[in-house]
Amino acid sequence: MKKTLLIAAAAAFFSLAATAQTKFAHVNFGELVQLMPEADSAMVQLEAANKEAQDTYASMVAEFQSKYEQFNEKQATWTPAVRESKQRELGEIQNRIDEFSQAIQQDMNQLQNTLMAPIYQKAQEVVRNLAQAKGVIYVYDSSSLLYIDETQSINLTQEARKALNIPDDKTIESVMAARQAAAQAQSAQ
Repeated sequence: MKKTLLIAAAAAFFSLAATAQTKFAHVNFGELVQLMPEADSAMVQLEAANKEAQDTYASMVAEFQSKYEQFNEKQATWTPAVRESKQRELGEIQNRIDEFSQAIQQDMNQLQNTLMAPIYQKAQEVVRNLAQAKGVIYVYDSSSLLYIDETQSINLTQEARKALNIPDDKTIESVMAARQAAAQAQSAQ
């Protein structure tokens, strides 16, 4: 009986000791990715591609509207064959606009994935290296957790920011303000 109690006590002790050594960490991964210098250049490329797509879309819509106005003004004077031909032409233009809209959405998503993949990979590598250096077995993304007990978990965000060359004064708010100012300046032109 004493032997069984001694074994149970030893097992409980070792279990508690193993639990006490388990290290958890957290990092705000979304913040890291958005603030990385590489994300700035990716956003510039995405915005340029988006502007080009919007310009192309706008010119297609303008062509449709011009031909639609012409159709409405002159349809009474056209023969049925000409009117039918013009209606078909308007339908084809509308179909091209719809197809372009769908294709450009897919292209923009693919471009974003292509540009962001190496950024995500670099951030993950930095977090993994920091976690391994600290003997951490789990790293949680704090941007998607409801609660974190900071006393029970190591916050890797600041160290990861330094490793990724993110300036201390660069925040999500400052990035969003800069993007908003750039968008307002562009729309004012």
